Amino acid sequence: MPVVAATVCPHPPLLVPEVASGAAPELDDLRAACLAAVESLATADHILLIGAGTDPRTFDASAGGSFGAYGAPSVRFGSGPPVLPLSLAIGGWLLEQTKAAQLPRTYRAVPADTVPEMCVQLGREIADGNDRVGLLVMGDGSARRSEHSPVHLHPRAEIFDATVANALHHRDLDVLKALDPDLVAELQAAGRAPWQVLAGALEGTSLSGDLTYEAAPYGVGYFVASFT
Repeated sequence: MPVVAATVCPHPPLLVPEVASGAAPELDDLRAACLAAVESLATADHILLIGAGTDPRTFDASAGGSFGAYGAPSVRFGSGPPVLPLSLAIGGWLLEQTKAAQLPRTYRAVPADTVPEMCVQLGREIADGNDRVGLLVMGDGSARRSEHSPVHLHPRAEIFDATVANALHHRDLDVLKALDPDLVAELQAAGRAPWQVLAGALEGTSLSGDLTYEAAPYGVGYFVASFT
């Protein structure tokens, strides 16, 4: 599937207003950046969502996403049971808010411990086809950006996130491919494997990157980028 567009978004549950409740306005800028980026995928013929999961699985368009575990049982999508991991559930929810929701879609879960070489090879295989595909790649940066992070502050977290942000903005595929799984695990950055799949998928394209959001509002690095 030749890649004609790609988008990178984070996957905090608080992106869903019903989950965030009274705190929803705090992520208005991030939510708007994600939705604008996902809209850019509407030029494709098929959407492939890629995100971290416990098992290497592919889900068809009927796969369900639910946010009952996060206090919003009324928010769900898909005709099938809610089997999507959080990363893909947030991706599917974002897609549902845009005109790109009308396109055929497939979900692909990539385990967080998948070695970089396998991630890059998966990206190459995704790009080796005939359909015009848009990639929606879900992944958070370090979860150790501040003392208020889910895990306490790590001295290398901010530098790591700045490196990823710069690589996304400048389409530096070599930097994304070289992200160290051991450091990533220490920094608890959930996006490493999906970003490396993206790097493999973009190899044969001339798409340029545009980083439209970079912040760590809750001590977790969030990036939004488009490749068009």
